[in-house]
Amino acid sequence: QVQLVESGGGLVQPGGSLRLSCTASGDIFSINDMNWYRQTPGQERELVATITSGGSPNYADSVKGRFTISRDNAKNTVYLQMNSLKPEDTAVYYCKADLIDTSSNAWIFWGQGTQVTVSS
Repeated sequence: QVQLVESGGGLVQPGGSLRLSCTASGDIFSINDMNWYRQTPGQERELVATITSGGSPNYADSVKGRFTISRDNAKNTVYLQMNSLKPEDTAVYYCKADLIDTSSNAWIFWGQGTQVTVSS
């Protein structure tokens, strides 16, 4: 059994910062790519950032230069540092992990989502 648990969302003023965390636990052998997505009501889930197992990041154009994705492989944790937040960053943020369990099965797991609201 594998779980992804997110934390760090909340309410912040425009121009502020938040740091999201997502930790995977359970019968994990290895984790490949880890991702952050976001979704607003009535919209499709949008890929925000990806980080490979080797630590190479990629970002959506809308967050480049403001958001930083990182990971701690020893803790099976991915982070999203969000700076210079804008009202349009308001969304539910989800993490996703592509992983191999201890029985050599490949899985895609999603976190439960954490609300980020940017408003004055």
